[in-house]
Amino acid sequence: MFTLLISIFLIGWVAAAVIGTQAYFKGEQTKPIHERNLKSESFEPIAQLVTGQETDYGKRVLAYGLDTFGSNNL
Repeated sequence: MFTLLISIFLIGWVAAAVIGTQAYFKGEQTKPIHERNLKSESFEPIAQLVTGQETDYGKRVLAYGLDTFGSNNL
């Protein structure tokens, strides 16, 4: 009985970790990206391995692209 309870807990924990990891990387693949992270070489391979899809850079735009322009026109 105790072994069954531990097994169910362990399987649930692994499933939650896998789902959470996929949700994180899928969310990060669609968020605006800060300029300093635009050329990150480590994110893309890990995200593709975890989610099974490539990052669509058409959706992923620079987060602070207009800050300089906006601050110069205040």
